[in-house]
Amino acid sequence: MFLDSGFMRTQDILQRTMSASLLRQEVIADNIANADTPHFKRSDIAFESELWRALKSYDPHPFPAALTHKRHISFYRPKDYRQVKPVVHLDYTTSYRNDGNNVDIEKEMVDAKENTLRYMAMAQRISDNFRLLSIVIR
Repeated sequence: MFLDSGFMRTQDILQRTMSASLLRQEVIADNIANADTPHFKRSDIAFESELWRALKSYDPHPFPAALTHKRHISFYRPKDYRQVKPVVHLDYTTSYRNDGNNVDIEKEMVDAKENTLRYMAMAQRISDNFRLLSIVIR
């Protein structure tokens, strides 16, 4: 019962997002480390948009569909947010320098800082949730 609560769902989403943020930090660090490597192509992580789609796919009152045969496909199939995984995308479309490298060190530094701030905000939210839970338990 408690595991299916909104509290645990929020905690699970925060934990998954923090894990994706850690992976993003590794990818950004790899991009920065290879900023001077000829023909290196930067990578990026896609996670939040797919998680958002999965969360928005849940509708408590879906459009009713008459399924008269076992092979009919339902109109409403929500996507489980627990199935969403971070995906690393390689950017082959751009090139900033003559040697084929497409790493913009300034953009990577801004992305790293933004990612760090986002991670810290999620960690603070998890901490606040557990603080509230301990108050409720008392």
